[in-house]
Parts: sequence; C-alpha cells; structure tokens
Amino acid sequence: MRRVYNFSAGPSMLPLSVLERAAAEMTDYQGSGMSVMEMSHRSPVYEKIIGETEQLMRSVLNIPDSYKVLFLQGGATTQFSAVPMNLLTGSGKAEYVISGQFSQKAYEEARRYGDVRVLASGADNQFRRIPVFSAREVRQDADYVHICYNNTIFGTRFPEIPDTGKVPLVADLSSCIMSEPLDLSRFALVYAGAQKNMAPAGLTVVFVREDFLGKAMAITPLMLNYQVAAEHSSMYNTPPCYAIYIAKLVLEWVRDDIGGLAGMAERNRRKARRLYEYLDASRLFSNLVETSSRSIMNVTFTTGDRSLDERFCLAADQAGFVNLKGHRSAGGMRASIYNAMPEEGVNDLVAFMEAFEKQD
Repeated sequence: MRRVYNFSAGPSMLPLSVLERAAAEMTDYQGSGMSVMEMSHRSPVYEKIIGETEQLMRSVLNIPDSYKVLFLQGGATTQFSAVPMNLLTGSGKAEYVISGQFSQKAYEEARRYGDVRVLASGADNQFRRIPVFSAREVRQDADYVHICYNNTIFGTRFPEIPDTGKVPLVADLSSCIMSEPLDLSRFALVYAGAQKNMAPAGLTVVFVREDFLGKAMAITPLMLNYQVAAEHSSMYNTPPCYAIYIAKLVLEWVRDDIGGLAGMAERNRRKARRLYEYLDASRLFSNLVETSSRSIMNVTFTTGDRSLDERFCLAADQAGFVNLKGHRSAGGMRASIYNAMPEEGVNDLVAFMEAFEKQD
C-alpha cells in the first residue's frame, strides 16, 4: 500500500492508526455484530460512544464544566448564521475581526441579523498579518466579538487570545482546534468543523457557555438553536454518528500516543519551525506572512512565478506530496500540516523542496 503525504487544507489526513482501527471495526464494532455506520443512534452501544466522545473531548481540551459540548452538522459555515441568531439578541450589536476569507463570510452573514461592524481588518495588507485592536475599540454594549483564530487560506493565526474586555468573545477554531492547549474559558462560544484535526467532514463541534443558551431569536430554526441541541444532548435528530466515532478514536490517539495537547503543541511547533526555517533561508521559495502572525497549521509559500509554482506542484504531486496548490484567491502553495501530518512528512517535503531548488 502506498500512502501519500496529504497536505490538503481539508478534509485532511487522519492518523494511520485511527484509520486502521476503524477498518478493523468496520463490520463489527466491539462484538455488536454491526458497523457504527449501521447502528441506531438511540441504541445503548451508540449512546456509550457519543458519551465517551464528549468526556474525552472535555478531558483532552480541558473544557470547563460550565460549557455545553454540542455535536452538530452543517459545517462551520452554518455557524456563521447560528452564532448571530443565538447571541445577537441583547443590544443587537456585534464586532467582527476580518482576518481572511472565512471571517469575511461570517461577517457578511451576521449583517443580516443586526448592527454588525468590522472592528479590524487585515485586507489592507493582503491578510499577511493578523489585524490588531484593543479592548477600548470594542463597543462595550456589543453582544460579542467574533474572530477566526487560524486562517487556512493566508496562513495566519492570532498569536494569543485577544482581549475584548467585558464583551464576550466568539471564535471559529476550525483549522486549529486540538493543535495546542487553549484557555477555552476566555471564550463565550467556539465552533469548529471537524475535518481538519478531529474527524471526517460532516461533524461540527460547538462549545458554548451555559449562560449563553436560551437567547435565540424567535426566527431561529430549531436545528440552529443551541438550547435545543443542548437539551437533547445533540440528539434532537440523528447526529453524524460515524464522524463522532472517528473523533473518539482521534481523541484517544491524542491522549495516549501524543501526550495530550501539550505533546501535540510541541510536535506541531517542530513541524512548522522546520518548514519556516527552510523558507526563510531559501532563495527560491518565500513566505509572505509577518513572523508574528504565522500559522503553525497552514504554511503558505510561493516562488513568485505562477508557471514555476505550477511546475513545482506537479512535480510534488508525482513525488507523493499532494494538495500543495494554494487557494485560488491567494495563489502559490500551501502546506497544511495538521495534527495527523507526521514530522517525517514535513522533513521529506523540505528535502524535496531543497532538491527542486537546486535543479531549478
């Protein structure tokens, strides 16, 4: 079997040991005589799976007891609507920090529901750094401030959790969840599509502080109402059962094989440091992101020549380094080095880039 190094921005790699375990349990999950794909979400066997997944998530991510863990569907994009529908109900004001394409989309969607303002934006520098703002600039009667913590397209991330004063903070953590320890108590709500670091596409997780439940607009569809999901333990309807099961296996891998999020952070920082150090020394490739804003999940780079970028991507693909082409809005290349990307994948990529540079 030949497995490639998959640098896709998502859906992305899953740990090989997780895939192998899932394959072994595919037709008979722990003596049940059926696949997780087949069993009723109301069955005792599956109720145990989802219950264990939530407890693992609380333990691995250190989620405070005062937060509800919701397993939802619709991707992070659905949360662009759900967040304002559930939270934009006090003053009807919200602040959005635009650090890339997805925060821009979240802002545009939220504008449909209230007085939503751009607090800060990185558009003026082509999103090469995270926009800076202070708590003093935040409207103190705003219902929340929204950020996208890591930006897959432009390869940037917040270097630290921003201070928003007394105004609640909401974050899209889709492309960095579980990559390093994060003080979730600093947020009123976080959400993440699971297809980067946690599970296959189809599962979206939401961690919401309990005192932010029960505030939804009257027009909120029941499937977007966080209180409905919380009251029914994410089972108002059939949840994404198999993706939740894979999330359970991934959480066990992080806990048992990696050393929790502290171990994961060390591993991810080594991978990113190796790639950035090469890019900073290279005469062919360059990373355009300001150092303080560099992502450890998505590393963007370019030769500055579109035809040469295309030639590099083709050669890389043939050598087993796939999905390195950058997003169409940014161009160049992008190596998404999420949790499941092994360190040897990054080391081998750097060796390939060095060889390509020498022969170019």
